[in-house]
Amino acid sequence: MSLLLSIDSATKVCSVALHQDGSLLASQHLHIDKSHSGLLTVLIDHLLQYAGYKMADLSAVAVSEGPGSYTGLRIGASTAKGLCFALDIPLVTINTLEAMAKGMSYFAEEESLFCPMIDARRMEVYCLLATSSAEIVEAPQAKIIDETSFLRELEKQKVYFFGDGSAKCQPLLGRHPNARFIKDVVPSAVYVGELGWQRFKAEKFADVAYFEPDYLKEFYSPKAKGKK
Repeated sequence: MSLLLSIDSATKVCSVALHQDGSLLASQHLHIDKSHSGLLTVLIDHLLQYAGYKMADLSAVAVSEGPGSYTGLRIGASTAKGLCFALDIPLVTINTLEAMAKGMSYFAEEESLFCPMIDARRMEVYCLLATSSAEIVEAPQAKIIDETSFLRELEKQKVYFFGDGSAKCQPLLGRHPNARFIKDVVPSAVYVGELGWQRFKAEKFADVAYFEPDYLKEFYSPKAKGKK
């Protein structure tokens, strides 16, 4: 019996899930902004207690590697690495956007493309393109959206846009008849765990000591103005 704990802290929603041999046992989602640092470990404790397991029962930890919030990703990564070090178990990392596409693939009713979007400020988003079966056709990237974005894909088929970066793109992309926007879709540790289980079985583990989140672009922090 293999027990996989998964963590997603890439956006405002913080979630954890528990899979046993690939089957979902339990999950918890917290929709409270800036609560990750204080409540992630509480969520994990509650999840394990609810499912009737202890930390020592875990076989591996899967974590969302990014892209997403710099702070959220670092909290998730440090928590996952700490558990793996303490329990001497492997770490599995999953791209946030790939997990979002995996979640939407269960609701596909036709041949189309999925475009999960995470807000990257201004008119930039982190996104990828995937088929309705979650096969990646355009790798994750930081993309500035304008009226011509995804025009080639939209001319051929329907494209479903979702995630917290899609709302600001709707005024630019929503005029095309093949553009579809789905509200209230957020990253989830449930799908991080599903993809993580496949990597766990294949023994595709991350290096616990050297793993760092994949931000897709460098962190920028404006310098404080000095006093004159």
